[in-house]
Amino acid sequence: MKSSAEHPWSVGEVAERVGLPTNVLRHWESVGLLRPERDQAGRRRYGEEEIVRIAVIQRSKAAGMTLEQIGILLDDGRSGRHEVLFAHLADLDQRMEEMRLSKEMTEHAVRCTAHDITTCPRFRAGVEDVLAKF
Repeated sequence: MKSSAEHPWSVGEVAERVGLPTNVLRHWESVGLLRPERDQAGRRRYGEEEIVRIAVIQRSKAAGMTLEQIGILLDDGRSGRHEVLFAHLADLDQRMEEMRLSKEMTEHAVRCTAHDITTCPRFRAGVEDVLAKF
């Protein structure tokens, strides 16, 4: 990646490259996650540092972090970073377990010959923890 001095990107160029509408980048700026420089005409110019922050925001959002959590992650002066990260790790572990269970249930459904999948005892075992709440 070129340095910001060599090629500062416009908001439109960045939005197109990362597949986001420009208003999302502007919103992230308004909540303090991005701080693009401005050119002489006042237009946003995104350098390498901002591009890296955008990549971190996108990856973190895809993993389920809120913008507030991402703000704490990206702000080296704020306290609570480790607490947010430990909570996020716990959330990821929980969601990964839910995904594992869902995958097992789906794989069984693909192979199951029951006409009504919900009557299959093995399939129902995949949701027994939810049924136990009733």
